[in-house]
Amino acid sequence: MNPERLEGLYQRLGAQEGEDVLCRAMEELAYRLGQADRFYETSDFAEMRKCTHTLGAIADQIGMSALTRISADVVQCIDDGDAVALAATLARMARVGERSLYAVWDLQDIPV
Repeated sequence: MNPERLEGLYQRLGAQEGEDVLCRAMEELAYRLGQADRFYETSDFAEMRKCTHTLGAIADQIGMSALTRISADVVQCIDDGDAVALAATLARMARVGERSLYAVWDLQDIPV
């Protein structure tokens, strides 16, 4: 988690708009984490790649550095056709994504 990224977002947009952007991003991340799993289960790797790439861009916007890196790793596993690495990396993305969402939620209680 990169709290400086969130602080910059709030400074640029103001408290209310920053909060709105952050809440929408968190909702979208939670949705895309679930969607990536569904695409994996149906072996729709093209859609999974698009979904995961977008997930990484959203995570980067709000300072979730680890999730950004792991999403890029998932995309690389898809591109490489490495099924074993994909399964492991997708599971890691789900764990880190969940922890990151909780971390941002906890940060929201701190005045910026």
